[in-house]
Amino acid sequence: MKVDVVIGLQWGDEGKGKIVDVLTPKYSVVARFQGGPNAGHTMEFDGKKFVLHTIPSGIFRDGTTNLIGNGVVVDPAILMGEVEKLNAAGVPTKGRILLSKKAHLILPTHRMLDAAQEAAKGGAKIGSTLKGIGPAYTDKIGRAGLRVGDVLHPDFEKKYDALKQKHLALLKQLSYPLNVEEEEQEEKKWKQSIDRLRAEFTIVDSEYEVNSLLKKGNILAEGAQGSMLDVDFGSYPFVTSSNTVCAGACTGLGVAPCKIGEVIGIFKAYCTRVGSGPFPTELHDEVGEEMRRQGCEFGSTTGRPRRCGWLDLVALKYSIMVSGATQLFMMKADVMDGFDSIKVAVGYKINGAATDRYPYEVDMPVEPIYREFKGWKQPISGSRTEKDLPQELMNYVKFIEEQTGVPVKFISVGPDREETVSR
Repeated sequence: MKVDVVIGLQWGDEGKGKIVDVLTPKYSVVARFQGGPNAGHTMEFDGKKFVLHTIPSGIFRDGTTNLIGNGVVVDPAILMGEVEKLNAAGVPTKGRILLSKKAHLILPTHRMLDAAQEAAKGGAKIGSTLKGIGPAYTDKIGRAGLRVGDVLHPDFEKKYDALKQKHLALLKQLSYPLNVEEEEQEEKKWKQSIDRLRAEFTIVDSEYEVNSLLKKGNILAEGAQGSMLDVDFGSYPFVTSSNTVCAGACTGLGVAPCKIGEVIGIFKAYCTRVGSGPFPTELHDEVGEEMRRQGCEFGSTTGRPRRCGWLDLVALKYSIMVSGATQLFMMKADVMDGFDSIKVAVGYKINGAATDRYPYEVDMPVEPIYREFKGWKQPISGSRTEKDLPQELMNYVKFIEEQTGVPVKFISVGPDREETVSR
């Protein structure tokens, strides 16, 4: 049995949540392996829209076990809020979620540190979601963090207070204006969520659990953010704080590399990015605005408008190489319905020299080298088979397959789980 991995190949917001939801009937276990509530996995079906931040996207399928792995950072207050929203919508969660003892906790003071550190950067902001993700991972790497398993120990309050005091000292150094009343309210809500975590969740040694479950059937590992935001291989320093590439599934779940099966890479028919950082194919004109409008490109976690641009094959091929994607899923092809022509970057010019490699120096001027395709100029959201799709779209898809060497297995033609063409 194998762990099949779903990863984003761009700068996040590729549509991983929908694909996990589409794929889950084939799996009895769906596992999140990195990131935290900075994720925003959106799913639409039966006329309803759901956004998940921590809970795996398999929660909507009956009989599916949903594992939050050790590589995830968990804000108990956000997690319990997510549980309440699902339950209110008629989606049961009790007994369907396993939570790793080794997952690290996000404290209220982590969120304050996130805001203080981002403000201190001034014009060099990286575009943090301000959810406390970076500071929580910093404590993890600095061997100072609190883990989910700690909530089961009698000295948890002592450990919590020690870390809180450390954070308050850092906030004082950063001249962060503390609101004592607000801080106390946030802390009270957080501690109540910790009590519910103990009472309502199955807290497990996830590395043992996931390997035991693997003996019974294949597992679907769900990544968050995108490969170009990977802390090692992304556009550093404008990245997230975890490994978003396929290798992160091994360290974030406790499975051996030989257990990895299919690597399913998700990409949009165009590119988007939220926050700061390099974006070679970004459009600052009416075409980019039209992409944003047609694609409803606003962050599901932050609500911020996403930057939009043409598909970047240099970055896409780089992500495919690093993660070893074995199949591709193209998302939001329907957003391109109205364009007369569609461009795709096949290379860059840097200091006058052409290259097909993503550069180390992410802040240098990059001029994309484009290939142009005729648009299909017709709605495709009603398509359910490949023969329903226009030839102009298939020409675009086949070019991507030729350039990447990886087959495009699915084409999404709308936000609903049914609006998907399998090839």
